[in-house]
Amino acid sequence: MAIKRGYQFPIRFGSAFPQKLVLLGEITRMTKYNPNPNAAPEGMFDLDREGQGTGLPLWKATVTDPHEEKAKRASFEIIFVAEVQPVPATEEIVAGTGMRMVELEGLTAEPKVMGQGEFKYLGYQYRATGIVGDASGAKVPPADPGAARPSSAKAA
Repeated sequence: MAIKRGYQFPIRFGSAFPQKLVLLGEITRMTKYNPNPNAAPEGMFDLDREGQGTGLPLWKATVTDPHEEKAKRASFEIIFVAEVQPVPATEEIVAGTGMRMVELEGLTAEPKVMGQGEFKYLGYQYRATGIVGDASGAKVPPADPGAARPSSAKAA
């Protein structure tokens, strides 16, 4: 059986990035191109329809791998597949720069042909489900799980 195009290989974060990654700036929501200027704002954001096809919102961040020897491959984008925006819990490396050391959860790698013209090479598009130590509260269960659920019994 052949591996289908778009398959994402699960990979341990420590194997892919032994010196962790440096997050450059903020994590933002991915937007998709829409030629209609009158389109509804909620339709302008990208959802996970490829790969796992979860339908969850996609977020992106630029990171740098301090372990990478080739400068042109050191910085790249990470795509997060998460219900809410991942928030790093680590302190900035240098105050005011927005640069933070991060470790990703649920990391997958998808092989891609990168570069242009005769300068193509094999690279990877990385996706993650979150950041270790995420402070957004996305993975915290609600304090009173029953409060948000309607009662199935009718009031007498």
